[in-house]
Amino acid sequence: MKKLQNKPTRSVVNKRIIFSIVCLVLGFILAYSYSLSSSKKLSGETVSNKYFEQEERYREDLIQQKERNKELADELVARQQQVREIEKSLSGSEEQYDNLIEEAEDLRLLLGVLPATGQGVTVQLEDAEYNPESVNPNDYIVHESHVFQVLNELKISGAEAITINGQRLHANSYIKCNGPVITIDGQPYPAPFVIEAVGDPSVLLPSLQLSGGVLDQLVNDNIVVTIEENSKIKMPAL
Repeated sequence: MKKLQNKPTRSVVNKRIIFSIVCLVLGFILAYSYSLSSSKKLSGETVSNKYFEQEERYREDLIQQKERNKELADELVARQQQVREIEKSLSGSEEQYDNLIEEAEDLRLLLGVLPATGQGVTVQLEDAEYNPESVNPNDYIVHESHVFQVLNELKISGAEAITINGQRLHANSYIKCNGPVITIDGQPYPAPFVIEAVGDPSVLLPSLQLSGGVLDQLVNDNIVVTIEENSKIKMPAL
């Protein structure tokens, strides 16, 4: 008696084929879904990285701008300081320029190249009356030393210009006594000797009248001295 083998029927085979196809399709769908999900995730990460890099770049640019702004602010402060220093130097130069002009004017007045006008003092020196008891006549006449005493005191006190009997003095003027007359720059002048000085009377007068000063010394030498304040003195240029 033969043993019968169980063979799958056609319907069973068809079911297996359909099941295999279904599994294959399902596997493909799952694989595609996973691939799509991975792609999206990768794409999202790429976009996120780009945004991060851009944000980092913006942050660096902002830091650089802040540093540049600070540098410009410091430079502005430095420039302003330079401007202030230049203004101060210009102001100082202007003051120095004015001082130089004033000094130049004083030197011109001293040299006598400019006419002089202004307030001042007048000092007159006269010989004393003849004294028969005096053995030496030089004891009662004016000498160049007496004139120099007055001139030096006036110059020290700030006299701008000086004349003697109308003769304008300059920086190199010379005075020499010759008997009863004195010679000024080669021109003889007899007594009395009138000395005029342009300057501040409030300074010139007290300097001449100091106790033990020029006035007292001249009086002790028997010189007749007259000192007056003059409201307006005019002196020609040399």
